[in-house]
Amino acid sequence: MPQPQGAELEAIRARRGELRNKYLREGAARPATTVRGVHHIALICRDVEETIRFYQELLGFPLAELVENRDYAGSSHFFFDIGNRNLLGFFDFPGHDHPDFQETIGGVQHIALSTSPEEFAAARKRLDEAGIDYLGPDRGVDNSLYIRDPNGIGIEFYREELGKFEGEPLLPS
Repeated sequence: MPQPQGAELEAIRARRGELRNKYLREGAARPATTVRGVHHIALICRDVEETIRFYQELLGFPLAELVENRDYAGSSHFFFDIGNRNLLGFFDFPGHDHPDFQETIGGVQHIALSTSPEEFAAARKRLDEAGIDYLGPDRGVDNSLYIRDPNGIGIEFYREELGKFEGEPLLPS
């Protein structure tokens, strides 16, 4: 997709600065959040078994539960443990025709998952051995690996501590 340039790019950057100055509260000025954290992220898959194999066997995220969706007869609702008491959830909707993944407003661009340097290297090795294409250290971002799951969902393995971005804390300690 074409990226903005020239005056258009400068206007976008200026607007970002205005929004940052207007809304970003740092230190003691930042109010406490009103929730405890992410319970689960709910995504849609085409094939339950393919998704389980990808996340559990390739990526190493243990399947935590697999039940029928309480809102849609025949649909599966299942969860993977992604660490730190967080879950990645999926639904399938038998009988629905779903288009291929498309990066668009309201869609998930990617899910960034914090990983240790050792797990980052192990994930890269597993992806290489499985012949899974990824973007990452080769494009100047040496602490990220980007893949797409069988459903088109973007997953980033981010070699960074939780609550930090590019070494800088985003959250209070």
